Amino acid sequence: MAPVTTSTRLAWLDALRGIGALAVVAEHLLPWVYPPLRPTFMNVGMYGVVVFFLVSGYIIPASLEGRGDVRAFWTSRLFRLYPLFLLVCAIALLVGLWVPIREQVPRDASGVLAHVSMLLDVVHVGGLADPMWTLSYEMVFYLVVTALFVKGVHRFSGWYAIAFGGLAVVAGLVIGAPWLGGPWPAVVSGVVFVAGMVALFTRMATAAAYVLGAMALVLLVGSSYVPWFGAAILAMMFAGTAIYRWEKGTGPLWPVFAAFALVAISPAWAIAAGWWWVQPPVWITTLVLAGATFWAGRALRHRTLPRVFVWLGLISYSVYLVHHPILRMVPIVFGHMMSKPLGERVLLAAGYLAVVLLVSWATYRWVELPAQSLGRRLVKAQTSPAGWPPNGSSSSSSNWPSSSASSLPSGAGGGTG
Repeated sequence: MAPVTTSTRLAWLDALRGIGALAVVAEHLLPWVYPPLRPTFMNVGMYGVVVFFLVSGYIIPASLEGRGDVRAFWTSRLFRLYPLFLLVCAIALLVGLWVPIREQVPRDASGVLAHVSMLLDVVHVGGLADPMWTLSYEMVFYLVVTALFVKGVHRFSGWYAIAFGGLAVVAGLVIGAPWLGGPWPAVVSGVVFVAGMVALFTRMATAAAYVLGAMALVLLVGSSYVPWFGAAILAMMFAGTAIYRWEKGTGPLWPVFAAFALVAISPAWAIAAGWWWVQPPVWITTLVLAGATFWAGRALRHRTLPRVFVWLGLISYSVYLVHHPILRMVPIVFGHMMSKPLGERVLLAAGYLAVVLLVSWATYRWVELPAQSLGRRLVKAQTSPAGWPPNGSSSSSSNWPSSSASSLPSGAGGGTG
């Protein structure tokens, strides 16, 4: 396939998202096709997830600071994430007619409100589609970054990365299960989230940003499935932001290495760390490979890039959300793949990938793009109220590019289940 010229500064990030999307699909598909191909020295799905989180950390604060307007940022985020998310929720419910919905999804208000807020993992609620868990940490990051921006203390990204890395170590030592149990964290946070989103578009925006940011931190530590893991993810995302600030000469690089060192050791003595992929050799190898991939993408950012990876990056949010519900339908239509000869499994896998890419292209073309376009029109129609943003925060006081958040498929993460 012919290479494409890097016509924007963001093409290399799209390429990284494409690689991350392929890694996530491989993590879920390989056990169905040929389990020995799934590596045990690293976790392919978590590798893709870390790449996605580094990309989000690198670019998402740019869209907020570049705009200098919290309302515009959240308008683009809501129209970027929710249309496809809600469609996939409906698809997962439809698939549930043949394949039972996951047991981790509560059949009550807590399940509904956890999906409304997308704070699924941090309120110990399973998503209708397994990979939705990563959106929880994207949402926490957005809420925390918004609060920091409103306060005017958003530029200390390296220190935040270190702080969350340290929190991951401490949380692993002292927290083995959610302190805030039961359905109430999902219910209360869902109500507060909706009210806070409404308030962000009024003159109560400053108070709403603080409340939502504080709530996100409380849930991350007190209510998530694995608190040390959530803190480690935030450390990685702020490390991505710190890398950008270092590039622009507004921050040092050493906090990135310090944060990654803390993240690397965070599961070593953690109470809740019994999974094979968080054992030190596997966990550290996964982190190093993901970090190296991100760094390689950054090093190649001025070069021509293979069109296929950039295209995969553009549809990566769709690939991330739709591939798992489609995979759950394969045994219903064709029978369990592992019961078939290897050659037939390979053909089924190739057909599955073709369907996933076709459906993802269709949802990108007819769901994501129209929603993004509508979000951009609403952003243009908005007028900032007098005195906003507070504390002198504006695009003129930032070194970030004024890139359009609605063009960035952030939130494209992936599950490892």
